[in-house]
Amino acid sequence: MAFFHHILLLLLLCSCTVKSAELWAQYCNDNSKISSPQQSANIDNLLAELVSGTILNGFTTNSFGKGKDQVFGLAQCRGDVSSKDCSICIQDASKQIRKLCPDQSDARIWYDYCFIKYDTEQFFGQVDTSIGIFFYNVENVTDPDSFNKELGNLADEISSEAVVPGNKGLGRAKKKLSPFLTLYALAQCTRDLSPLSCAQCLATAIGNFPTFCDNKKGCRVLYSSCIVRYELYPFYFPLDPDETLGNMPMTYYHSIVQKP
Repeated sequence: MAFFHHILLLLLLCSCTVKSAELWAQYCNDNSKISSPQQSANIDNLLAELVSGTILNGFTTNSFGKGKDQVFGLAQCRGDVSSKDCSICIQDASKQIRKLCPDQSDARIWYDYCFIKYDTEQFFGQVDTSIGIFFYNVENVTDPDSFNKELGNLADEISSEAVVPGNKGLGRAKKKLSPFLTLYALAQCTRDLSPLSCAQCLATAIGNFPTFCDNKKGCRVLYSSCIVRYELYPFYFPLDPDETLGNMPMTYYHSIVQKP
């Protein structure tokens, strides 16, 4: 079993509510520097293509340039968000990734509603779990045995839904734990993955729950090929008439790990 090398560990003590186009995290690979002004221009042109393609289709892959200056990119909005929210998110993400990773040719950025990745290596269709980002609620559930059983069932449900052709890599489900408490879960794979690759990515992501999110009230696991999330409040669409999106303040730790 590969050992994980922790490259960054941050403690965030903040009250967070879900917002449209909320920046979650970014990864800028310092071992992959932009090699020339042409490559930098290619990244800008690539991002413009990714934005326009994602606004039209909710997902796109593309490349720009030739030879050693060529760059490859992928962009995607979460499958349940509106076209308007998708457009706002992907445009914001394309601007922020260049500000946050100005010198790197391998970069990724995760928002609540969208994701962008670019690299000098062609990565389309490949499962990428090399960089994992984990958020977890510092508060524990009161009945961990019952909660974890329901969470396991819900994780199986969203994974099974995400790999169904036509679902665009998206799986959502919820379970009423009590008259006043409901557990919500979501899985999303990038749409370049096959159903088998999507299942592999989600299995890796969900497999981190006992390590990083054991007995926690909320958790997010972010990879470049998939994400999984669960909360004790509504955070995805569509909402039932009696539900309010992301109205519960949460406190999270935030860590980044990388395989050696």
